[in-house]
Amino acid sequence: MATEPRGNDALSSWAIPSRTARFAGEPQDVTGARLAAEEFLRELARASPPMAPECWHDIVLIVAELAANAVQYAPGPFELHLRRTFDGVHVTVHDTNSTPPAPRPFHPDSGGGGIGWYLVHTLCSQVSVVPNEAGQAEGKDVHVFLPW
Repeated sequence: MATEPRGNDALSSWAIPSRTARFAGEPQDVTGARLAAEEFLRELARASPPMAPECWHDIVLIVAELAANAVQYAPGPFELHLRRTFDGVHVTVHDTNSTPPAPRPFHPDSGGGGIGWYLVHTLCSQVSVVPNEAGQAEGKDVHVFLPW
């Protein structure tokens, strides 16, 4: 008995595994986090192209910002987790500092930063910071959702 094909045999975006990368918390790990995000997005794009080219760049920028914040403000290792959602990408960065990020004044003439957290809130559809519960390892998870 012959059977007809059911649906598209192409790799579904839901078949894309989530990606987790762990880093020591050194300055060069910001580049490592960005490269891990690009690898994940390359795999995701083969199954489900982004709705706009800037989606790719926004995700990579946000990963770099969150990783840089983890290196600068949280001593020790951090972890990056990326996963596909129904309409985008969920990025989580876990670091060792339980203090939530806060906007700082931006002074472009001094080169002192202060724009990263604004970028996160501007480019992400949702942002949440979850401090670890008592009894767990100290730190927090920063969750952001970006369109794909």
